Amino acid sequence: MPRYRDLFRTPEFTPLFLTGSAHCAAQTVAGLGLATLVFRTTGSPLLSALAMFGPSLAQLLGATTLLSAADRLPPRATITGMALFFALATTVLAIPALPTWAVFVILFAEGLVASLGGGVRYGLLNEILPRENYLLGRSVMNMSVGAFQIGGFAAGGVLIALLSPRGAVLVGAGLYLAAALLARGGLGARPPRAKGRASVAETWRTNRRLWSSPARRRCYLALWVPNGLVVGCESLFVPYDPERAGLLFACGALGMLAGDTVIGRFVPARLRGRIRFPLQALLAAPFLVFALEPALPLALLAVTVSAVGYGASLLHQERLMTLVPEELSGHALGLHSSGMLALQGVSAALAGTLAQYTSPRTGMVLLALASLTVTLALARADRRADGTPSSEAPSSGARPSPRTDRRRTA
Repeated sequence: MPRYRDLFRTPEFTPLFLTGSAHCAAQTVAGLGLATLVFRTTGSPLLSALAMFGPSLAQLLGATTLLSAADRLPPRATITGMALFFALATTVLAIPALPTWAVFVILFAEGLVASLGGGVRYGLLNEILPRENYLLGRSVMNMSVGAFQIGGFAAGGVLIALLSPRGAVLVGAGLYLAAALLARGGLGARPPRAKGRASVAETWRTNRRLWSSPARRRCYLALWVPNGLVVGCESLFVPYDPERAGLLFACGALGMLAGDTVIGRFVPARLRGRIRFPLQALLAAPFLVFALEPALPLALLAVTVSAVGYGASLLHQERLMTLVPEELSGHALGLHSSGMLALQGVSAALAGTLAQYTSPRTGMVLLALASLTVTLALARADRRADGTPSSEAPSSGARPSPRTDRRRTA
């Protein structure tokens, strides 16, 4: 079984890990500061949710227009350039008296640029690591997200209290700049993974190719919809309890860290396929407790347990990689990342709308029920497809499954 030290001995993994960690910390601190700032200014749960998760909506446009560039751009220059753009845009968001409409224009631009981020970053991870180490490497990247979200939300809450929401946004801009410096100084200069010119037409052609397989469609839907709906629940933490939202977010990050650690390091290959959907159902079920108006300790426990279910994403990604040709790995992972974030933005907008007309608590419960329903439907479809091997066969050129390539798992 691969070990953590094997990852960090791999050239370029450590700088990629640190770059992603700095980016996550920046996004967390700046996002909490901006959501708080917008809520204090407007008093709107919808606008507060969109301030934190709204940029994800622009990823849908990026996934249908820009994504072919994920395999056709040099990774180091692209990651560095994106981090610099985020540093500048986040600095502008901290300008006093910036109109709310201007805030959302900038957030839309950030989301559009970010639509390339997942494909470039995780496509590079796919290049750096041997295939038998991919699941563990992706797990460690997710664990860094959990750890830095815990620290980021805690630090963001402290910065908001000691400085101001605007001060937290400026700290986030500084962290984006640190991510750019780490990428430029630590990553090697690699050529693009694919030849040819990126274009909207090429993006559409590759998206259709990836979407043409029923097995891949189920993977994408499982990666996008149930998780997105639960993120919609989380987007209501600020209006649900403005003073303790940072604590709720931190507990969610702690649960995600625990789930990714267990799935990436300790779950044997023979069990992974069996627990994908039960683990994903765990994402939504604990949020049903909010129907009972729980006391804070119970609410924190529910959020922590729920976030353990995010570990199911690792298993769905592993499944997806067995079904995708290697030369499309960056595009395929970018489509996963952009679609996931777009659904998170849609769910945040839906959650904010529900909370606007009912209450944050009711919005969380309704979205949790919807997530459970989708998870059960996908699990049922997956079981039915088990009897149809041809529909599950990998495309020509796909990466062999770590569970079936015995030479790799010996």
